[in-house]
Amino acid sequence: MSNITPVSGAETGKTTIVDSVVAKIAGIAARDVPGVYALGGNTARAIGAIRDALNASDLGQGVLVEVGETQVAVDVTIVAEYPVSLQKVAGDVRAAVYKAMDELVGMDVAEVNVTVNDVHIPSDDEGADQGQGARVQ
Repeated sequence: MSNITPVSGAETGKTTIVDSVVAKIAGIAARDVPGVYALGGNTARAIGAIRDALNASDLGQGVLVEVGETQVAVDVTIVAEYPVSLQKVAGDVRAAVYKAMDELVGMDVAEVNVTVNDVHIPSDDEGADQGQGARVQ
């Protein structure tokens, strides 16, 4: 075991967090919220389905961020599960993203905007199981 002494001046410098990293963290936080079926609009979900099939998932799908020096703004597009309260799930997504930005990224949050783009109805999956418009996951 060695005793490491910090190098003089090691406390100075700049940390840069790339926008795609911030978007990925926001996407993971949003996906973990109960009542969120998927992230992104129709086109993003279609492209995401192809990526998933290739095991190259985009965890930032459906998330747009603007990262400044000390603040971040986040726009999240979700598909909600039916029959969740859309206001509640949007509020829960907003809270989860705020928390992730604060705890993991360490930046103040200017705003988190949530767009509910669609509602997933579980009975739609039954038709998909019979080959009628199967959703690729």
